[in-house]
Amino acid sequence: MSLFCRNELLRSRWNLCGGNLAIKQGACGHSGTTFFMSETEHACTKMSVNVNRSVSDQFYRYKMPRLIAKVEGKGNGIKTVIVNMVDVAKALNRPPTYPTKFFGCELGAQTQFDAKNDRYIVNGSHEANKLQDMLDGFIRKFVLCPECDNPETDLHVNPKKQTIGNSCKACGYRGMLDTRHKLCTFILKNPPESNDSSSASVKKEKEKKNRKKDKENGSGSGEAGNQDNIDAPEAVDRDDDDEDWAEETTEEAQRRRMEEISDHAKNLTLSEDLEKPLEERVNLFYSFVKQKKESGTIDGADKEILAEAERLDVKAMGPLILSELLFNENIRDQIKKYKRHFLRFCHNNKKAQKYLLGGFECVVKLHQVQLLPRVAIILKDLYDADLLEEDVIFAWAERVSKKYVSKELAKEIHAKAAPFVKWLKEAEEESEGSEEEEEEEDDENVEVVYSSSARELKVETVKPDTPEKEEDDIDIDAI
Repeated sequence: MSLFCRNELLRSRWNLCGGNLAIKQGACGHSGTTFFMSETEHACTKMSVNVNRSVSDQFYRYKMPRLIAKVEGKGNGIKTVIVNMVDVAKALNRPPTYPTKFFGCELGAQTQFDAKNDRYIVNGSHEANKLQDMLDGFIRKFVLCPECDNPETDLHVNPKKQTIGNSCKACGYRGMLDTRHKLCTFILKNPPESNDSSSASVKKEKEKKNRKKDKENGSGSGEAGNQDNIDAPEAVDRDDDDEDWAEETTEEAQRRRMEEISDHAKNLTLSEDLEKPLEERVNLFYSFVKQKKESGTIDGADKEILAEAERLDVKAMGPLILSELLFNENIRDQIKKYKRHFLRFCHNNKKAQKYLLGGFECVVKLHQVQLLPRVAIILKDLYDADLLEEDVIFAWAERVSKKYVSKELAKEIHAKAAPFVKWLKEAEEESEGSEEEEEEEDDENVEVVYSSSARELKVETVKPDTPEKEEDDIDIDAI
């Protein structure tokens, strides 16, 4: 291997010497020596690519070297060595093990790390272009800021809480990464090395240098040192911008500051709640609706309740919780009162309508004496309020389920609902029959008239002839 990559003098003189990248050789202008480039060196001379390759700006400031993959071995022992993984990882501000392990997770292949010799290996034969495309996926998930698409981000790993935080130096974004990817388990077990110790040592060295300079420049001039000590508090005293904020400790000021919480904190809370199991999310939604009911603000909170259900991803189960909290023995009046709340969940959502029927069964169980005889009337109220569709009611009536109540009570509810279901089926059949008859009558009253002078056929609606009154029969014998 030549010394082209290691010798900066030769590298800088390459273009000056008339180096030809096409034939990978060049001659030194001083000694006349011909230098040859290896395949690896030739790839290194190519222009680096943007970290975010969706940005086509050639002056994009965040660059990284293009991946160089080298296939080694044969048969079952074949493997791909990523030659410049250290340089690529340095440009991304991530450990080189992370993108290598990401390749292994995406390809379903084993990976090997040799940090001492800077060898990062993925088992199997893989092309550099394929790995480069996969690297874009790694950058999109674990490097770029979700707010500003800037790669100046740091990972904050907390193995105890099993969380991975992400902070952006450019826009100040702070959030949590989605830990469902297989690479996240590797990151939690192998967190990036913290630079706190190194930064602390650098600060100490700077302080020592500053002290030495102060001693050299200000030896024997104690007054200057005293002036510096006095000037700092004066400068601080002039900045009174934060004092007004600190003095506002009233409840109104606290409430206003709570309302000004950034969207990043809200997104963080959202991601934490979504990671909880379904039962906990349903309990959170139940507590939210219950708090609205107890505070007396539930009448106009239908949009907030829907938004909370969508945030917790429990929208389909919303009618079940609402039925438990909003319905009692006066369910007929409450259907009219909270119709808008249920419509936001049940409109064109058959799954939510099924949960509404389940909630209705639970309410009947709690107030069995008052509601069991009126099951058919209540179902008709739900149907008239457009909270239940015919198909959902028919499907519910065909099968008795013990999911919400006992099987004996479920049979009683279905028996009480049978007259309404029968009426609904008959009404549907009659409406279909009347529609067919109207179509047939329309077809009978239409006549095609052909005119020799006309160029097209004319379709005219003919009124049915009314039968004329028959003349009275004349008796011949009477004449």
